[in-house]
Amino acid sequence: MERPWGWYEDLLSGPGYKLKRLLVRQGCRLSLQRHRHRSENWTVVAGSGQLLCDGHSVDATAGSTFHIPCGSIHRAIGGPGDLLIIEVQHGSTLEESDIERLEDDFGRVIN
Repeated sequence: MERPWGWYEDLLSGPGYKLKRLLVRQGCRLSLQRHRHRSENWTVVAGSGQLLCDGHSVDATAGSTFHIPCGSIHRAIGGPGDLLIIEVQHGSTLEESDIERLEDDFGRVIN
């Protein structure tokens, strides 16, 4: 699924979990966002960038893993090259509608 920041694809899902692959293009970033019904685990498989989570910034490089608790405010930022992430979602609602955008470079914040 194409997005202004890159793309994602659903790989696998079952009761209470979903597995996705995301590519954040060089210099782009996801919305500053939170989810009310799911947590996420991210594994960086290629590239580098940054992860922001609840006010903390962490370098994201191949092999890095991150846990994003339900309700945490977070975003990923592509570094000098594209950032490829495997995302595992856990929760009761695993829909794209479970996103609250707080900031967005592409005008997708709904007040």
